[in-house]
Amino acid sequence: MTAALYDVIARRRDVRAEFTGAAVADDVLLRVLDAAHRAPSVGMTQPWDFVVVRDPALRRTFRDHVTSEREVFAASLPEERRATFDRIKVEGICESSLGIVVTHSQARGGTHVLGRHAIADAGLYSTILAIQNLWLAATAEGLGVGWVSFYREEFLQSLLGIPADVRPVAWLCLGTVSHLETVPDLERHGWRSRRPLAEAIHHDTWRNHA
Repeated sequence: MTAALYDVIARRRDVRAEFTGAAVADDVLLRVLDAAHRAPSVGMTQPWDFVVVRDPALRRTFRDHVTSEREVFAASLPEERRATFDRIKVEGICESSLGIVVTHSQARGGTHVLGRHAIADAGLYSTILAIQNLWLAATAEGLGVGWVSFYREEFLQSLLGIPADVRPVAWLCLGTVSHLETVPDLERHGWRSRRPLAEAIHHDTWRNHA
């Protein structure tokens, strides 16, 4: 079981181009969402909700918005960097089986949240842990997940009718895949290489990497 867990962590990828579009069985989807819902949360607030998006029109509208935001980012890049970015696919919104929008409610749990008095973002961290649980469970089920971040939060709130005080943290493309790449897309396309673990470890105090 230990080896299986580490294997899933190692195989997890941010999927863009490998979705097949085939349906995900309802029982599998519920298992993945249950894994997300079992994430630890500050003060047992469970500040997340999951909006499952299957409607093709909604997905096309969101895809078009993401395309425009991709163009905004591309225009900000130096020419050489833009050439690299142009090769990178940033979403699989319409190609995936469905979308899952994970939201965060800072008001969940009321005003006296155990463990959040000194770190306001502890609730948001909890929602991110739910996303990680979802991602690993999906990988274990043989599915792919792609996190779309090229969007304006207010646009997505309006599109899906999300309340103004609830934050859409992630649109996750989820679905069946032909395969998972062995090397992450950004490494394969030369955008950025993986940072060695040794550079990220400090002992007792912060080490100056410079």
